[in-house]
Amino acid sequence: MKFNFYYLPLCLIAMLSPPIIAGADLSTYTAPSDMKNLHIDELGSSESSSEFVIFVRNEVKAHIHKEHTELIYVLEGEGLFYLGETKQIIKPGDFIRVNKGIVHAVKVTSKIPLKVLSIQTPKFIGKDRFFVDLKTNN
Repeated sequence: MKFNFYYLPLCLIAMLSPPIIAGADLSTYTAPSDMKNLHIDELGSSESSSEFVIFVRNEVKAHIHKEHTELIYVLEGEGLFYLGETKQIIKPGDFIRVNKGIVHAVKVTSKIPLKVLSIQTPKFIGKDRFFVDLKTNN
């Protein structure tokens, strides 16, 4: 039987491969007790990307990024995620790719804040967020 390396689970690949860069234990990041709606912790950045742990208590209003693609991995909590014309419940383990120019928003549906890993490419310096109206049929 031929062994194909590409079918190894990511966790096994990570154990077999030496680390390339230092990582962060995302389980140690917690929302401040006095958080109103949004809290953002920057993990790092380079010219090609920026990485954040983001906590959302209530919602993130509809917006687009004209120059960025955003990759979102849900760590904790649940929410109703709007992506373009679609909406769906998101939960821990879900991965969302938001291509530049696509309207997206989220409304938290869990009692705990939504906690996500957000990776933006290229580097995000806070100027590429444009709020828009979102028409929903809740």
